[in-house]
Amino acid sequence: MSYVDGLGLKLTWDALLEQFSTDRKLGTKVLFNLVSTYSHPQRYYHNLGHIQLMMATLDRMKSLARDFPAIYLATWFHDVIYDPTAHDNEEKSAEYAGKVLPKLNISDSTIAATETLILRTKHHEAAEDELDTQILLDADWAILGAEPSEYQFYTQAIRREFVAFSEADYRRGRSQFLEGILQRDRLYFTPLMFEEKEAIARRNLEQEIKTLSG
Repeated sequence: MSYVDGLGLKLTWDALLEQFSTDRKLGTKVLFNLVSTYSHPQRYYHNLGHIQLMMATLDRMKSLARDFPAIYLATWFHDVIYDPTAHDNEEKSAEYAGKVLPKLNISDSTIAATETLILRTKHHEAAEDELDTQILLDADWAILGAEPSEYQFYTQAIRREFVAFSEADYRRGRSQFLEGILQRDRLYFTPLMFEEKEAIARRNLEQEIKTLSG
């Protein structure tokens, strides 16, 4: 997603924080820091475009959520720490959220739920009764079910983020990752995303694997 609706993101952020009587000036400062982080020039995919696509997907499932504020906050914070060469991004992102959110007067229960949701993005697994986790994870992988042209743009962006890896290492590692995903019974947990995106996503992944092996 190349166009980012900055005003829309700001309005939804402000609306959420109003529920917790957050100091508006402090809330704006935290949002500014998040936007700056996601706007780093080396973030070719894990940027504001990714956040906005997730938000648009979440809006369609908002009525199903049990703790939507936690899902919303987890969306903003789940990739705040992102190093393609590291293996603890989710843990560090959850830790960062745990330090920042208390300053915004977010309830302890919502903070705990937010941290848990962020950690769930590491392995993309959710139990049958973890509806909020399912919603977040489906939004996180919404790009997999994009139209082929948009999906191709996504694959190019991911490759640019993994510039530290040689072409051979990247092709091998990426292929293994995609093949692991395809082995799942289903990529999407919620009925909405499964019905709309599952078949498209599988075709996209299969095509990317063919391209990587070429």
